[in-house]
Amino acid sequence: MLAVDRSGIVQWELRHRCWAGCDGHAAFEEYENDHGHRYANSGSAGFSADGALVWVHIRGPLARDHSTSGDGSEEWLVVNAADGTVLAGADTGTAAAGSVHVPHPSPHQMGLTIGEGQDGAPLRWGRWDGRTLVVDRFDDEDRVLVAVSPSGNRMLTVTHDQDTLAVHRVTDCSVEVELGATVLPPHPGAEPEDDEAEVFFDYEGGFIDEATALVGTVESDEEFGPGRHWLVDTTRLRLQGEVHYPRDVPGMPGALGDGTWYTVSATENALHVWAL
Repeated sequence: MLAVDRSGIVQWELRHRCWAGCDGHAAFEEYENDHGHRYANSGSAGFSADGALVWVHIRGPLARDHSTSGDGSEEWLVVNAADGTVLAGADTGTAAAGSVHVPHPSPHQMGLTIGEGQDGAPLRWGRWDGRTLVVDRFDDEDRVLVAVSPSGNRMLTVTHDQDTLAVHRVTDCSVEVELGATVLPPHPGAEPEDDEAEVFFDYEGGFIDEATALVGTVESDEEFGPGRHWLVDTTRLRLQGEVHYPRDVPGMPGALGDGTWYTVSATENALHVWAL
């Protein structure tokens, strides 16, 4: 992992075990033509809300003496963004194909959603008190973290099988309310007698504001026509209705928390920001 400034100059690096399972490399040329490295599993990194910390999901151990496990398992680290000093760490107990960090307004909290392919989607929530990293494991349920609310008090998840949305309290990660995908109407392009035309939630979306979320059913809709986006009342987790756009909107939405959300154009060369 490298930290670079705006001009591309390396500020610091954090060396860890290779995600392809080997011990590591001194240069890209050592593995550039290796199939296993081209399609290796991966971790991720994310800045805290204030930019002072970097939260890092790696395959351990670290090349220098900061390892929290030392046995090649996956680790979650809190790192000083200024100089790369490892401040705390914990074993995630996962076998990731990939992961994504979802920040909280507080720099001392972070969400880590981990994909293990068809095996599951373990979710981790981290709290760093200045000395120790404490990780909530959501009772090892398979949930994908979609977003954190603007206030930082609540989070939105979807189950690994994509059939249930849930709003959780950040304080203890407990579920406040849930919404099943059975409330979603079939795509208008699907045949009424098609029993396999299942509608389910996407893994992407977010909070437009504290009381409203935007979620999609793009993945399940794609066989029948344009993907749909839905407004959800997060206080009661009740479906409010489908979003209708003045033009074709491909792909999944990303909510910005300030009353707006964005989509990416079909050619992926433009970002469109929307408001109700």
